[in-house]
Amino acid sequence: MSHSSLILDHVYGHEKTRPELVYMTQPIGQGQVIDYTWRETLRQARSMAAYLKAQNLAPGARVAILSKNCAHFIMAELAIWMAGGTTVAIFPTESGETIRYVLDHSEASFLFVGKLDTWPLQAPFVPNSIPCIAFPLAPENHYTKWDDVVRQTPPLEGDIARAPTDLAMIMYTSGSTGQPKGVMHNFERISAATEGIVKTLKETLGDREDNRILSYLPLAHVFERAWVGASSLVHGKTHVFFAESLDSFIQDLNRAKPTMFISVPRLWLKFQQGVFSKMPPAKLNLLLSLPIIGGLVRKKILKGLGLDQVIVAGSGSAPIPAELIVWYRKLGLNLLEGYAMTEDFAYSHNSTEAINAPGCVGVPLEGVQARISEEGEILVKSPGQMVGYYKRPDLDAEAFTADGFFKTGDQGQQRADGLLKITGRVKELFKTSKGKYVAPAPIENKLNVHPMIEMSIVSGVSQPSAYAMVVLSEDIRPKMHEPEVKAQVESELTTLLAQVNSELADYEKLRMLVIANEAWSIENGFLTPTMKIKRSRIEASVESQVASWYEKSGSVFWA
Repeated sequence: MSHSSLILDHVYGHEKTRPELVYMTQPIGQGQVIDYTWRETLRQARSMAAYLKAQNLAPGARVAILSKNCAHFIMAELAIWMAGGTTVAIFPTESGETIRYVLDHSEASFLFVGKLDTWPLQAPFVPNSIPCIAFPLAPENHYTKWDDVVRQTPPLEGDIARAPTDLAMIMYTSGSTGQPKGVMHNFERISAATEGIVKTLKETLGDREDNRILSYLPLAHVFERAWVGASSLVHGKTHVFFAESLDSFIQDLNRAKPTMFISVPRLWLKFQQGVFSKMPPAKLNLLLSLPIIGGLVRKKILKGLGLDQVIVAGSGSAPIPAELIVWYRKLGLNLLEGYAMTEDFAYSHNSTEAINAPGCVGVPLEGVQARISEEGEILVKSPGQMVGYYKRPDLDAEAFTADGFFKTGDQGQQRADGLLKITGRVKELFKTSKGKYVAPAPIENKLNVHPMIEMSIVSGVSQPSAYAMVVLSEDIRPKMHEPEVKAQVESELTTLLAQVNSELADYEKLRMLVIANEAWSIENGFLTPTMKIKRSRIEASVESQVASWYEKSGSVFWA
C-alpha cells in the first residue's frame, strides 16, 4: 500500500484544487444550515491553529475535544494538527468523572467544548486550570468563543508539515470494561489506513463527484473517525452532513440523501423495529414476495428511512445478526459488515460486493495480515496499527505476539475464501458449573433478531446452565401494563426460547429468559457511548437475584 502522502497533504491539496466545493453542511436549528467550503474550512482551521501556536504549546501537546459531531470538530482537529498538537477526543456522553480522568491522564493543555446534551453535569469536572474554547453550537458558558478567535487571528500560511512518526491522536476507548485506555496513532499509520479506506470505498461507489454521508456516530469513536472523518479529509469529494438531534434524525437523513451510510447493529435493529411497528413482519414478507407491489414497498420503506440513495451501507463496531443483514438485502439495501478495532484505526476486514456472506465480517483489507491462533483468537497486523497504549507499556507487551500481530481478544474462524467469522470474545466466554464454556455473542444474535427484543445478554457464570436477560423493544415497553399484551409477550418469548434452544448444543441451552425492568441506555450506564452493552455492569446489577431465578418454575419471567 502506497502512503507517501500524509493526511494533511491531502487536505492542503483540496484547499488548492477545489476551494469552492462544499465540504460540510452544519444544521444550526429551525431548519437552517451553514455550508462550509474547503476554502472556508481551512481558513477557520488556520486561524485557530495560529491562535494555538501563540499559546506556546509544547510539540505534541494534547488538545482535547468534547463535542457531539459538528463541522467545528473537524476544523478543530485540523487546527490542532497544524499547530503541532495531538488530538484527544472525548465521548460527548461521558460522565464527568470519565471526562476528568481523560483530561488528567492525557495531560491535556487545551479543551474545545462543543455541542453537548448534559453539559451542566459535566462542566464541574473540567479543571479551571485548562483553557477552553467554545464552538459556536456549545451550551452557554464563559469560555473564549471560536468565532471571536477566528475573526481576530490571522491564519497560518503555507503547508505546515508533520513528521510521519508524530502522534496525530490518542483515542480513548469507550470503556465497556474498566477504565478507558489511550490508544496512540501517528500520522503515517492513520494516513495509510485512511488511504486504504478511501480506495475500498471507491471500488464500490466509484470516484463520484456527489458522494454524500451523514455523520452522527460519535467522532470520538474510531469507526466514525476513520470511515467518515478521516476518509472525507483524504477523499476530498465527500460532502459531509451532520445530524442536528435525535428527534430530527430522519429529516437530517433526508436532507443528506446519503450515498454512503454506516451504522452500528443497535441502530440497524432499531430501524427494523420502527418498520415492524408500522407493519407486522408477516404482512411485510407477504407484500415483499409480490412482484410489482414488492418493489413499491421496498422503495417506500427505504425512502421513509432516508436510505433510498444509499450505494454503500455498512455495519461495524459490534456483531450484527446474520438474519438482519438478510432482511435489509430483501429491501434492496446491500448491507455489508466489517470488522476492526480502535487499535488498528478501524482498518482490518470488510465485506465486498464479490466476497460476502451474512454472519461473516469480510476479508482482510489491502495490506492487512490476519491469522487464527492455536487458541482460536484472531490476530491482526494492519497498516493502521497503533503505536501503543498511552502510559501503559505493560499493556503493549501483552497486546502483541512476538512477530507483531495484535491480539484482538476475539475468537473467530477463517473460511477458505478468506471470509472471517467472529464466534465470540475470549474474555466473554464463561464456564457453567458443569465445566463447559459458553460463548454469549452467537446466542445473543439469535435472540436479538426477534422483533420484541431490543437487546440481550447471555450469562450464567458458575450456574448449572446459561440464562438470557432481555430488554423489550421500545414500542412494546409502554404497553406492558396491559394484561393481554403481557401475556402475549410471555407466550412469544417462551416459543422463542424453545426455538433458540433447539439450535444450541446441550451445554449452551438457556434455562430461562429474564425480562429486564428497565431499558439499558448510555444514561444509566449500561451501554457505552457507541451502544455496546456493558456486560459486567449489567451482571453486577442483578447478581443478588440470579440464584433465586434458578429456583423459580417456568422459563420466562421478570427480573
